[in-house]
Amino acid sequence: MRKLTKVEVFEQIRRAHFGPEKTPIRELSRTFNVHRRTVRQALASPVPPDRKEAVRNAPALGPFMSTIDEWLASDATMPKKQHHTARRIFQRLIEEFDAEVSESSVRRYVATVKRRTTVTPVEKVAISQTHLLGVEAEVDFGEFSFFLNGVLTKAWMFVMRLSASGKAFHFASFNQAQEVFLEGHVRAFDYFGGVPTRVRYDNLKTAVVRVLKGRSRVESERFVALRSHYLFDSFFCLPGVDGAHEKGGVEGEIGRFRRRHLVPVPHVASLRELNVIIENGDRLDDQRRIDARALTIAEHFTLERPHLNSLPDEPFTSELLLNCRVDAKSRVCVRQNFYSVPVPYAGRRLNVRLGANEVVVYDDARAIARHDRAPGRSSETLELDHYLETLVAKPGALEGSSALQRARDDGRFTQLHEEFWRVARRRLGDAEGTRALIDVLLLERRVPRSHVANALRLVLEVGSLDPALVAIEARRSLETSTEVETDSHLARFDRALPSTLAYDALLARP
Repeated sequence: MRKLTKVEVFEQIRRAHFGPEKTPIRELSRTFNVHRRTVRQALASPVPPDRKEAVRNAPALGPFMSTIDEWLASDATMPKKQHHTARRIFQRLIEEFDAEVSESSVRRYVATVKRRTTVTPVEKVAISQTHLLGVEAEVDFGEFSFFLNGVLTKAWMFVMRLSASGKAFHFASFNQAQEVFLEGHVRAFDYFGGVPTRVRYDNLKTAVVRVLKGRSRVESERFVALRSHYLFDSFFCLPGVDGAHEKGGVEGEIGRFRRRHLVPVPHVASLRELNVIIENGDRLDDQRRIDARALTIAEHFTLERPHLNSLPDEPFTSELLLNCRVDAKSRVCVRQNFYSVPVPYAGRRLNVRLGANEVVVYDDARAIARHDRAPGRSSETLELDHYLETLVAKPGALEGSSALQRARDDGRFTQLHEEFWRVARRRLGDAEGTRALIDVLLLERRVPRSHVANALRLVLEVGSLDPALVAIEARRSLETSTEVETDSHLARFDRALPSTLAYDALLARP
C-alpha cells in the first residue's frame, strides 16, 4: 500500500475535523499517528510548513571558518586564474594549521560561502531579445578537424546565422584569410537569396584593421567594399569575453553543428567533398525546431525570406588578385604553397586569382591552371599534364616525379596507364616506352579520358603499343558516342510523314 504524502495526510485531518464528525485534535493525533502540533498545523493551513533545517555544529572545522572566509574574500583582488579552490584551502589548513578536518567538510563549507557571496552584477544580467524578420545576422569562424586522404587535418568553418529564423549557412576552408571571409559572405547571401539589414561580428582581423575605443573600428578596405556592394550595416561586438554574448546565436551554432554533423570525424578525399557533407547538414537542419518554437527553421525562414533586402545584379568579386612569378619547376608560390602551371610559362609572371578553396592562374584573360587550395604550408599541388612537354625530352624523370605520384593518388593515372607503361618499357625500352605513354597522356588533352581509356583497353587486348592506334580508336569511340547522343537528342523532333488521304477522300465525293 502506498504511503500517503504529508499534503494528503493534512487533507484527511481537515476532512475529519471540519466534516460532520467534528473529530477532536487528540483523537486525530491518535488516528493518524502524528503529534498534536502537526494536527494544529493541518487545521491552520492545508499546505505543510517548510521543514526547518537543523543547525549543526562543526567542531573540527568551526575554528577555521573565519580563516577560510578571509582567504576567499582576498580572492576578489587576485587574478581570476589564481583564486583559491576548495582543495587548495584544505591543503593550506593542513600545511599551516595542522588541522584535523576532512576535505569533504571543507568543500561543503566553501560551496556554501560562494553561494552566499556570489552576486551577479546588474550589468551582467542577460536580457531576452526579440529579433525582427530579415533585420539581423551573425558571423563567426569555428575550428574543427577532418581526415583528408587519411591525414587528420585542421579546418575552419565560416558561419552566417539569421537571428530571427535561426537558418544558418556553413562553409569550410583551410584558414580564416580575408578571401575566405569575403567569399563566405557572397555564398551565404546567395544561399539565403537576400541580404539582412545588419550583420554582427567580433573583431576579426579580416574585417578590422584596428580596434578603437568603444565600438569604433578601422575597417579593412575590402570589407568596406563588400559592405558597400551589398548595402548592409555592420555591428562590432565588444572585445573579449564581454562581447561574446552579443552574438551568442552564432557562437552556440558552431558547437551544435560540429557535434551534430561532424561527429564522428568525417573521412574525405577533398575539401569539396567535405563541403558537400556540410551542405547536407544544412538541409537536415531545416527540419529542426529551436527550443520550443512551433515552426521549423525552414518554415520560419519562409516567413523571413521576403523581409531580406534584394541581391545586387552582380556578385561581389571576393578572390584576391595576385601577380606571381613561375619558378624553374614551373610552379607559382601562393601563400607559401606551390601550384603547377604548364611548362611553357616557366620564368614568366602570371596573374592569379586566390579564392577561398581554389587557385586559378591566368595568362591575360585565359585560365591556364586551376587547383584546389592546399592546406598548411610548403606543400606542392602538381598536375602531371603540365609537365608532359618536358617529359618527352626527359622521359627518365617521370618515374620519380611528384606530379606522377599525385596523379596516382587522385586516380587520374589508372591501372590501364600502368599496364600500358609496363608493357611499353619492356618491349621498347625505358625511354621509348615512356614516350609512348606520354603520347597517350597528351591525347587526353584533345579526347575525353573515358574514350582514351576504352582505346587503351582495346589496344592492349590486341597486343599493340602504337600511340597512333590508341588515337584512332579513341576518336572512333568518341564519334560513335556522339552519333548516339545526337540521335537521342533529335528523337524528340521525329514526326510522322504527311498524308493526303483525307484530301483524296474529299475529291472522291460527288
